[in-house]
Amino acid sequence: MPSFLDCCFKASAQTGQRSACSIVRFSIVLLSVATLIPVTLAQTRAQAQQLLVVGSDRGGYLHDRLIELENLKRNGVLVEIRGRICYSTCTMFLGLPGTCVDPDTTFGFHGPSQSGRPLAQEDFDYFSQIMAAYYPEPLKSWFMTKARNRINGLYKVKGREIIQMGVPACRTA
Repeated sequence: MPSFLDCCFKASAQTGQRSACSIVRFSIVLLSVATLIPVTLAQTRAQAQQLLVVGSDRGGYLHDRLIELENLKRNGVLVEIRGRICYSTCTMFLGLPGTCVDPDTTFGFHGPSQSGRPLAQEDFDYFSQIMAAYYPEPLKSWFMTKARNRINGLYKVKGREIIQMGVPACRTA
């Protein structure tokens, strides 16, 4: 059974005249547009709020960073690493979807430790795997074969090298 609007559209097309149906169609279009505008604006605002710009970050405790990374991932937050430095656990942002880096940022990598003291081998391997899980290849392999073995000091890598490994560069402002 045809709907009221189907009948109106057919009647208008046959007579070529405006009718009450034209008013109904116009009202539906206005209502549709009026409904879409707030939704589109809300999505744009939500997308704009879904960005974390990382400035200079020296790292921190692995446990705390894992909680932060999980929250960012769950909420679909994009990360831009733009600071002068990104050391230690800060480098784990590289594994989040949509992360980009500034070519001039210096990244500092080292293996897991307990405030600079070596861990038992079993713990060292376990926490190395956790950290490596947040690195894209080939960075992950490099970390597991080389960088994780450095406990004191850092292996410093420029953002442009990270970009060559496949992490996207952030767009310039």
